[in-house]
Amino acid sequence: MADQLFHSSEMRLARALLLLANYGNDLGPEPMPVKVNHETLAALIGTTRPRVSVFMNKFRKLGLIKYNGRLEVQKALLNFVLNERPLIER
Repeated sequence: MADQLFHSSEMRLARALLLLANYGNDLGPEPMPVKVNHETLAALIGTTRPRVSVFMNKFRKLGLIKYNGRLEVQKALLNFVLNERPLIER
C-alpha cells in the first residue's frame, strides 16, 4: 500500500518489470525474458490495462524494453528507476 501512495504507476511498473526479469539476482549475466500480459501487470501494480499499455509504449520508445514476441527488459530500465527524481523537483 505504501508503494501505491509514494510511487507513480509508471515507476511501480518499471520496478515490477525489473523484479520479474530477475535484475539484481545472481542467476546469470542476462535477465530472463518476462512472460506476462498487460492485464496481469495492471493488477500487480494497481492500475488499469490501458495505463500499462501507455507506459509500456513509452518504455519501448525510450529503449528501456524490447518486444519481439517476448518482452525483454533492458538494463537502461534500471537506470530509469535509480535516477528517479521526486515530483517536487520536476
